[in-house]
Amino acid sequence: MQTKKLYSLVILLVIIMVVGYVYASKKEKTVVEIKTENVIYDNATSDLITVELPFPGAVTGKEFSVIGKARGNWFFEASFPVTVFDKDGNVLVETYASAEGEWMTTHFVPFKAEIKAPISYIGPATVVLYKNKPTDMRELDAKISFPFTIEY
Repeated sequence: MQTKKLYSLVILLVIIMVVGYVYASKKEKTVVEIKTENVIYDNATSDLITVELPFPGAVTGKEFSVIGKARGNWFFEASFPVTVFDKDGNVLVETYASAEGEWMTTHFVPFKAEIKAPISYIGPATVVLYKNKPTDMRELDAKISFPFTIEY
């Protein structure tokens, strides 16, 4: 009799687990897809630096943040240069991204750059994030860039 109750309890638990699994797998899942086909890596890879916001092709306001993560060796003195160009290649903004953590590592470090585009500019733009290095050796140059639009 005791064994029968134990088997019944095990079967009940298995049924509950199966029903829970089926219910969970049918729930609507949120998928965030970031388009990366417009990202240009020059002597760099996504294993060195990635940008989370804005994403390629995004529409931003005049003031926005560039947020992402980069390996510690992308920084020098906890920062690296960021430039925003207009559609004709003219410089709109020159600034620096700052590490938001210990940058003297080979691991990824979060970064943030505050961008304030000229109030008069509306249109296509390109953001370029340059590897900061303490030397003038051109073979160590690296950058990532992608297009976006400044509208409001």
